[in-house]
Amino acid sequence: MKKIIFLCFAALVFQSCADMLEEKNRTKAVPSYFDTAPGFEDAVKGTYSYMRSFYATERGMSLSVFGTDEYTNGSDGSFKFVNQYTSQFDSRTTILSELWTDFYRGINTANTAVDRSENIVGLDATLKTQRVAEVKFLRAQFYFILVQLFGPLPLTLHETTAASTEAHRASVTDIYTAIVEDLEFAVANLPATQPNWGRATKPAAQHLLARVHLTRATMDPSATPPDEYQKAADLSNEVLTKYSFKLLTDYAKVFEQGSGEINDEVIWSVQYTSDPLTNGGGNNAHVFFLMEYDVQPGMMRDIANGRPFKRFKPTNYTLGLYDRSKDSRYDKNFKQVYYCNKPGTYTINGKSVTLATGDTTMWLPGVELAADVIAQKNFQVITPSKYTEKLFPALRKYLDPLRPDVTTFEGSRDFLAFRLAETYLIRAEALLQLGQPGAADMINKVRRRAAVPGKEADMEITDGDVTLDFILDERSRELLGEQHRWFDLVRTKKLVERVKLYNTQAKDNIKDTNVLRPIPQDQIDRTTNSDGSAFLQNPGY
Repeated sequence: MKKIIFLCFAALVFQSCADMLEEKNRTKAVPSYFDTAPGFEDAVKGTYSYMRSFYATERGMSLSVFGTDEYTNGSDGSFKFVNQYTSQFDSRTTILSELWTDFYRGINTANTAVDRSENIVGLDATLKTQRVAEVKFLRAQFYFILVQLFGPLPLTLHETTAASTEAHRASVTDIYTAIVEDLEFAVANLPATQPNWGRATKPAAQHLLARVHLTRATMDPSATPPDEYQKAADLSNEVLTKYSFKLLTDYAKVFEQGSGEINDEVIWSVQYTSDPLTNGGGNNAHVFFLMEYDVQPGMMRDIANGRPFKRFKPTNYTLGLYDRSKDSRYDKNFKQVYYCNKPGTYTINGKSVTLATGDTTMWLPGVELAADVIAQKNFQVITPSKYTEKLFPALRKYLDPLRPDVTTFEGSRDFLAFRLAETYLIRAEALLQLGQPGAADMINKVRRRAAVPGKEADMEITDGDVTLDFILDERSRELLGEQHRWFDLVRTKKLVERVKLYNTQAKDNIKDTNVLRPIPQDQIDRTTNSDGSAFLQNPGY
């Protein structure tokens, strides 16, 4: 599998910083380098690297998984307050400033490539236009994530070459206008496929633009919803019908590590690698969703079962979404059996049990069982009434058994940012909002694939069954933990309602103002505008 080699460019940052300047001197990447064809190509590659600041990282996961109806906090780790919406979640929260800074660095890297492209010689004109379309796709995605998180924010579409303390928050309308223009350019100028897996493509731009229109319909006051929903429906239909993508027959195989990361369902993914020189901070998603298995009888930490951070615990809402008699996704999403890797004699269910390597040592059946049934077992049976912030069903779609040792944090999985199942659900939501038929057919494509063999017909629904809440439930069943949920709930105006209903640790604190995150204090402190205007904080923080 070919990977794009990601580079970081010290000369292309939104704000200057000493350690990056030192890196620039070591690599000799002087600004004039980006006026050359090799420098331009490196600037394009470098823009991709900033996606790793959000996807499959602690900051990205905390800002998109925590504080929703799907997941609440487990026992350990940082940023519980992001889930709980306490006053500790404020403008000094490090993950906010890290993401803000990294994304503006990415934006400025993209701006540099766009601005300097006109003067690049020695590069085929068609290829150069394609590269500009790639960075516009990325720039649009940076801004799309930022505007959903923060609302109005600085909009810069040209290279920043010197430090400045001037910064003004552009309107949500202006930001969405820039996002749509960038993505329309990308759609018009990107190829359907790329020789390097991970580069932006035309269908990836169409998928993202469909998601943008679906979101702008509710989040931009100037948007005209019928037009936005129709565009989302049309663009998603293009992705579904004009290319060779298809749903895999087995939901679990979508997340197979290694060669399985390149499959017919993946529209676009963020690239990670086992090479420590080019992997950045790595894909960290493998640690956050795991329970504390490693101190239980018969168990110790190993590579296959993962490094358990006990960070994200599924809510009862999430665990109750699946009809397991016909829907296979509960069994394929959650780890239910653990096998002994620390043989010995232990007290289990009130009796002495000797466990050999490979024996069952824990079972999470997902339902309550009679006490006499449990007593007969020679292993722990952890039923829902026994779930704690340390013991709960672990999401296994991110497990990374290819890590070199049990402590490695920098995983090598690609992160599947856009996949075809979501495209079906985007179109379903757009059709529902338009009042047009066909939403159920889109959802049934996803549900039939998820069916227990022989239960495909039982999984089907009709248009009369489709509501916004049903679509949100189906998105949760299909896209659980894939960094969509907070954005989904804000887009559909359901965040406060659903958190109050389903997230016990967050329900007493969440407020209407939590549909935006606090602006990083660093940005506010370093802004001194010539007109005397302040860089205002979001309401409620």
